[in-house]
Amino acid sequence: MILPLFLLAACASPAPQFIGAQRHDITLEGIRFAVFQKATEAEVIRLGYLTRSQRAPVPELMVAAVERTTGCRVIPNSLRSRIPGDTGEARVALRCDGG
Repeated sequence: MILPLFLLAACASPAPQFIGAQRHDITLEGIRFAVFQKATEAEVIRLGYLTRSQRAPVPELMVAAVERTTGCRVIPNSLRSRIPGDTGEARVALRCDGG
């Protein structure tokens, strides 16, 4: 019974708007992220469990994960979560220079 819960927790599925988006996986400071990019938007999902005290650096790491995997810059102050304060999922707007 517990094994299926762990398997589900390890999976990252994008929000419906990001179905078909390019997926990137990255680990920063021991925290795993899945980044889904579609044009000039991205959704980033933190994988795995963190205690409340371990979550403080996650928003900054989410931005870094998106920038490193997509090659785009996150537009300042665009990080948004569907649940305010949630460090499990966020969306950002991107500035991607063609070239």
